[in-house]
Amino acid sequence: MSANVNEFVVHQISLSQEGKLVFIPRPSCFEVSAPIIDLATQLHSNFNSKPSKGVGGFGSELVQTMPNLIAQMSNKSIDFYDFSIQATQHLVKTITDEAMLETGYVVFSLYNYLATDYLLIAMLDTKDSMSVNQQLDLTSNKFLELSKMQIAVRIDLTQLDVSAQNERYISFIKGRMGRKVSDFFMSFIGCEEKVDTKSQNKQFVQHLDTYLSAQPLDANEKHEHRQSISKYYKEKADLGEEIAIDEVDSVLPAMSQGNHSFAHYNAGLEQPLEPKFQPDKSMINAMNKYSGAGGGVSVSFERKLLGQRIHYDANTDTLTISGLPPNLKDQLTKSAKGDNHS
Repeated sequence: MSANVNEFVVHQISLSQEGKLVFIPRPSCFEVSAPIIDLATQLHSNFNSKPSKGVGGFGSELVQTMPNLIAQMSNKSIDFYDFSIQATQHLVKTITDEAMLETGYVVFSLYNYLATDYLLIAMLDTKDSMSVNQQLDLTSNKFLELSKMQIAVRIDLTQLDVSAQNERYISFIKGRMGRKVSDFFMSFIGCEEKVDTKSQNKQFVQHLDTYLSAQPLDANEKHEHRQSISKYYKEKADLGEEIAIDEVDSVLPAMSQGNHSFAHYNAGLEQPLEPKFQPDKSMINAMNKYSGAGGGVSVSFERKLLGQRIHYDANTDTLTISGLPPNLKDQLTKSAKGDNHS
C-alpha cells in the first residue's frame, strides 16, 4: 500500500571549506509524483522495519521551537515549505550548540497512511554510484541511503491532535544496546522518551510464556499460539501500528473467553502491561526460540524442540540434544578422528 503524500521536500546541511555548517535549501517542495510517492512509502516502510524505536512526546521543559512550528504548520499559519526551512535552520542551530558536525540531507515528508496523518523527518547520508547510458558514457550519481536510516523521527499528527495527553505520538529510531544514536535530533525535535518499549516487549513475552504454561495445552498447541502471536507482531510492526492487549485474545481464540482471556490475566498482574505498546521485532525470535551465550558456548533452538529432541535436566544443569545438525556433527566427527590419530 502506498502513502498518500501531501508534501515532500529535501534540504542539505554540509560543511564549508572553513569547517562551518552550511544550510543549502531546496527552492521549493517537490511536486507529488509517482517517484516521490514511492520514496515516501519506502521511507515509511524502512522506519517501520527498524527493530528498536522509542516512543514519547514533546517535553514541557525543553525548547518549544519544533512544537510551535508544527502547530503553525498544522493550522496553516505557515505553509509546509516555510515550516521545513525554519525547522532546518533550528536543526543547524541545535547541531552547532551541541558542538557537533552532523551533515546530510534532511527529508520532510507529510503524508497519510491508513487514515493516519504523519510527519516524518529524517537525516540521510548518500553514497556515490556509477551509471552507464546507451552510448556507454559513465556518470557519477548520488543515492540516498534509505536502508541505513538511523536519524529519524515520525510524529503521528492524528494522535497529537486527538490524544496529546498520552504522550505517545512521537516515535524515533534508537541505537543498539538501547543507546540513542541521535540525541541531538531529540533535542532538535524537543522530544522526551515516555515509554520504555524494549522493557514492555520483554515483559509481554514473559507474561505470554507464563500465561500459556498455565493453560491446558499440549506442546504443539502452545507452539501454534506462539506462531500466531509472532505473525500478529510482524504484521503490526510492518504497518507501524501498536500491539493492543485486547486484540491478543482474538489471536488466541481458544482462550479468549471470560476469565481465561489474556486481557483478564494481564489486568490481574501486579504490574500489568499498558493497553497498547509499540512492537519490537527482535522479540519475535524470543517467542519462538530459546537462546543464550556465555563461557564460550552459544546455544539457540526452536521452543517446540524442548521435550522432544532437546531435554533439559534442572538438577544437573545439562542439556541433551538428540539428532545434531549435520554440519555440526561433521565438525565433531572430524575433530574426534583427529584426536584419535594424535
